[in-house]
Amino acid sequence: MGNGIGTGRGTGAGGGIGAVLRAPVERRTWREFGYLLIGLPLSILYFSLAVTGLSLGAGLLVTFLGVPVLAGVLALCRGFGHLERARVRGLLGTDIGEPARIRAEKKGPLSAMGALLKSGSAWRHALYSVIHFPWAVFGFCVALTLWASGWAYLLYPVWFWVFPAFTDQPGLQLFQNDGYSFFLDSPAEIALTSLVGLALTLATPWVIRALATVDRVVVGGLLGPSRLDSRVSELESGRGVVVDTAAADLRRIERDLHDGAQARLAALAMDLGLAKEKATEDPRAAARMVDEAHGEVKIALQELRDLARGIHPAVLTDRGLDAALSSVAARCAVPVRVTVDLPARPAASIEGIAYFTVSELLQNISRHARARVASVDVWKSGERLLVQVADDGRGGASAAAAGAGTGLAGLAERLDAVDGVLVVDSPVGVGTTVTAELPWRP
Repeated sequence: MGNGIGTGRGTGAGGGIGAVLRAPVERRTWREFGYLLIGLPLSILYFSLAVTGLSLGAGLLVTFLGVPVLAGVLALCRGFGHLERARVRGLLGTDIGEPARIRAEKKGPLSAMGALLKSGSAWRHALYSVIHFPWAVFGFCVALTLWASGWAYLLYPVWFWVFPAFTDQPGLQLFQNDGYSFFLDSPAEIALTSLVGLALTLATPWVIRALATVDRVVVGGLLGPSRLDSRVSELESGRGVVVDTAAADLRRIERDLHDGAQARLAALAMDLGLAKEKATEDPRAAARMVDEAHGEVKIALQELRDLARGIHPAVLTDRGLDAALSSVAARCAVPVRVTVDLPARPAASIEGIAYFTVSELLQNISRHARARVASVDVWKSGERLLVQVADDGRGGASAAAAGAGTGLAGLAERLDAVDGVLVVDSPVGVGTTVTAELPWRP
């Protein structure tokens, strides 16, 4: 046990030292350094055009000309944002999402200009074009100064001969005061200068990464989608999932009715018609056919009950999750322990999703898990409803395995549509624990 800990620490330390030594020559460092260098001329362009355009537009607002000028500047700043997101993606390796598209309420230039002027995203782009300039100056100066100084001092033993060969100085002059000058010309001073350069060279990549991290945050915050935009996208995606799920359920119900109860009832009607015709000619045969039809009616009624239970079980509406989940567990192929600890009943929609989630998971256990026992636990934590289904089967399940018939990916999509989360923990040979988290809506 002690050896294991020692090995881990040694590996971590070696990795840390190796990372420090590799940093100055890594591609990431050079890309981030190039990003900071390119940022200054681009920021000068952004700042100049944005400040000039905004000032001109604000000054012309007393006339109608100020509106198109401001709209044009905002559109230009959005173009700058597109370039900056591409630069961050290419050099910093960070993918910043596109902001929401600006949609005009009506067609025409006036409506388009109005949409631009009312767009918070467009004004954030303009703000970025203005405030990024001083930061770009700071980042450019710090990165270039540290980078050039570090490598120059590190390689000083290689090039210090330039001073005595081509100048009247014995080495690099640090300062001069009242006739006294200090030069880096002795072997000890040259070696010390190289060590200082080594320290700067090793430290500079981490300073550059810190500067680049600030740029990532600024670009993501001002040029990426806002929280509202992200939330709207999530809701639109969730709405699509709900619509697709509802359509699939309707198709399933129609198929079950057509292939099951409807077909059975059609055959039953034909049998009763034949029995009616034989009632006078052969009463015994007619009675036998009526008995068979009676059995078919019972089967059809059971199929309709199963279908109704699949749509929304009456026991869930009448008695809640505890009774409904116990009913589902009783039909499972393995023994299932059910524990429901809720202070009150959640909203009917959340209750229904929890029920069908457990039903789907127990079906997976019956079909695929090869388990001996399973358990279902439902409880409330804060403002969330938690549902956990566990078994001691073969494991190896994941949400990505929906193509194999587990249906976990479909469950995850349904839960995500209502701000829910599905977590699957399924080590091979140990068992599977699936936890569903839903919002609590009384």
